[in-house]
Amino acid sequence: MVWRCSLADILLQDGDDLVRKGYGWLLKEASREHRDAVFGYVLGKKRIMPRTALRYAIELMPQEMRKEAMRKDA
Repeated sequence: MVWRCSLADILLQDGDDLVRKGYGWLLKEASREHRDAVFGYVLGKKRIMPRTALRYAIELMPQEMRKEAMRKDA
């Protein structure tokens, strides 16, 4: 099965904090089976992804991946 991010794209910039938490949780759970795909998605969207969602999304990833995802780009 190929991991698809269409639902994640729909929820990406929702302003409701509970939606952001749920969105991050969705990505976190998807990362259990599709870690590399979710990581790539997070890296590609991290400039516009709310930090709340980003933190949830990377919660289960190895420390080095979490550091890279949290790093602020210039």
